Amino acid sequence: MGLMNWNTRWYLDLNSIARHTVWAHGMAAAYAVAGGLVVLGMVLVAGWFLARSDSPRKVGASLSAGIAAVVGFLLNQPISTVIAERRPYQALHHVLVLVPRASDFSMPSDHAVVAGAVIAGVLLYNWRLGLGAAAAGLTLAFDRVYVGAHYPGDVLAGLGLGAVTAICLYVIIGPRLAGVAAFLAKTPLRPLVATPHAPQQF
Repeated sequence: MGLMNWNTRWYLDLNSIARHTVWAHGMAAAYAVAGGLVVLGMVLVAGWFLARSDSPRKVGASLSAGIAAVVGFLLNQPISTVIAERRPYQALHHVLVLVPRASDFSMPSDHAVVAGAVIAGVLLYNWRLGLGAAAAGLTLAFDRVYVGAHYPGDVLAGLGLGAVTAICLYVIIGPRLAGVAAFLAKTPLRPLVATPHAPQQF
């Protein structure tokens, strides 16, 4: 009950702020629906691009981060169905909602799961780019509450699930992906995993 009270109170507080910041509605809605995911996708591409000039391990880690975002999203579907939490606008009346209303369940947030996976996955091999991923991902998580689509607890749970997924996949498949990258670097497919100036032992 206490968690629910906290969740609802913070949701309503942020919803009240949204009502008084009309100037941000368009940008917030665009980022909450697709813009944030596009930015995170660009971070993944940038991570792969940078990793190609470094080492097979980093290439493997960059690929693992992208896979984690997809796997985390897929894992979240049955998890959210089991939890079966209704969207806040289905339980609370007269709240401001800036995005199209969805009929699926609310916890964990799909967007936040992807954000958590990208943040953790990129931080594992490039902390500078990881900070950028954190800025983009946490903004997306905040934005999903701001636009009225989720409770704060939904995005916190999503970030956690995404991060755990990324770390587990990094441990399980990261070394294997690094081995694949090292092998491909010795074939005509080298440009996919290494730049012309990458170390010879790549």
